[in-house]
Amino acid sequence: PMFHFTPKRIEAHVCICFVAYKVYKELERLLKKNQSDLSVDKVLEIAKTVTTLKIKLPKTGQTVSKTMIITQNQKKIAHLFSDEFWKS
Repeated sequence: PMFHFTPKRIEAHVCICFVAYKVYKELERLLKKNQSDLSVDKVLEIAKTVTTLKIKLPKTGQTVSKTMIITQNQKKIAHLFSDEFWKS
């Protein structure tokens, strides 16, 4: 349980809960629109196993990131990591 004693903290907690719910419902809508057979909870469960590596190159100082899609389940949700999926 969360114990918030000031109005500012209570409002912040409600705001965070609302944003989390909105993101959940948006993902649900996009999955349905793209005719995915996975539920939001299943997608979130799989997404927790996806790793992104960020490597800073020593000579140039440039940071390169690479999302590692390895398992079959991760491959099922790989399209969620593309910008095109979220533009629809």
